[in-house]
Amino acid sequence: MTDYLVILEPSSTGWGGWSPDLSVYAAGATREETIERIRDAITFHIDGLKASGDPIPEPATDSVLAGA
Repeated sequence: MTDYLVILEPSSTGWGGWSPDLSVYAAGATREETIERIRDAITFHIDGLKASGDPIPEPATDSVLAGA
């Protein structure tokens, strides 16, 4: 199983999540729901890539916490 970076952001209606390496997005009412949905979305996307014979992107995005 390959791990992809997922960015989680709160919104006025819940949470959003996206994976920059895969351009996959998901949203939910809670942080936990959003994590579950983005995992499902990533799996669905990768399964689709495999089924169509397309290459699966390697994780390339990195992150760092930087304070001011």
